Amino acid sequence: MPAADPASPAAPATPPTAREAAKARRRVDLLAAAARLFAARGFDAVRLEDIGAAVGISGPAIYRHFAGKAAVLTAILDTASQDLLDGGLAAEAQHAPGAETLRALIGFQADFALAQRDVIRVQDRDMSALPDGARTAITRTQRAYIDVWARQLQVVHPHEDQATAVFRAQAVLGLPNSTPRSVRRTAA
Repeated sequence: MPAADPASPAAPATPPTAREAAKARRRVDLLAAAARLFAARGFDAVRLEDIGAAVGISGPAIYRHFAGKAAVLTAILDTASQDLLDGGLAAEAQHAPGAETLRALIGFQADFALAQRDVIRVQDRDMSALPDGARTAITRTQRAYIDVWARQLQVVHPHEDQATAVFRAQAVLGLPNSTPRSVRRTAA
């Protein structure tokens, strides 16, 4: 049988079965419920049973999706950090360097901060509850996102060094990331 041509498109992925789709949806629901609970009460005060009850399953059923509560926290923060990095890189790729990309990044970050208030609160308060390896990996991803901002700030302010650009990026990100503490929730 001949080897596959690396230039040819990959075969389309098989659509998920109904069971696989339901499991994926349950995982998303568990992460959202956990983020809400962790944001409201803190990681240490939430039990797996609380997370399960929030989505209508038993606490032990969560082990079908996650190895434990720390794995839930890791998934929440890892997913959010990777989503931010992916969005930042997309903005950088789709817009002219400098001011245009910075405008896109500001809009992207503002949208994220408003939509993910619970995740930001969890990040602020419970990052230290992550296992060391997970915290290191997530911090690396977050630094890469800050570097996207810093690159664009250096285009706008070419006389400033990398450290100053990173400081500026962190200062700019601090404002939308304060949203969970400054915006009241409205009844859904």
